[in-house]
Amino acid sequence: MTYNTQVADRVRTALTDREVREVKMFGGLAFMVDERMLVCASAGGSDLLVRVAPDSDAQHLHKPGARRAEMGKGRSMGPGWITVDAEALATQEDFAYWMRAALAFHAQGSGTKQRPKATTT
Repeated sequence: MTYNTQVADRVRTALTDREVREVKMFGGLAFMVDERMLVCASAGGSDLLVRVAPDSDAQHLHKPGARRAEMGKGRSMGPGWITVDAEALATQEDFAYWMRAALAFHAQGSGTKQRPKATTT
């Protein structure tokens, strides 16, 4: 299965003002900004995997075509990981909604690992 190339092209266009690295992962094509995944053009049942703030997860899941992302059948990826069907990305407004949600979470430092503070003696 290949990822949705039309969705990938839309993501590229939306991110022209950023330095982006494309990486094959999650059975699709992930778009990395600052070495953190922003979204992934997916294959196999969804068209866009989006990372959103876990505390805003419930509001996003109420959008048409959105559901909890799964890593394999029945294995939830947890709050903040949402898959969005192609029909829910049909309009530019709908697509922009999901890109804004992903970029907002990214701006909060999504996916960064907190390093322990060094202790001095």
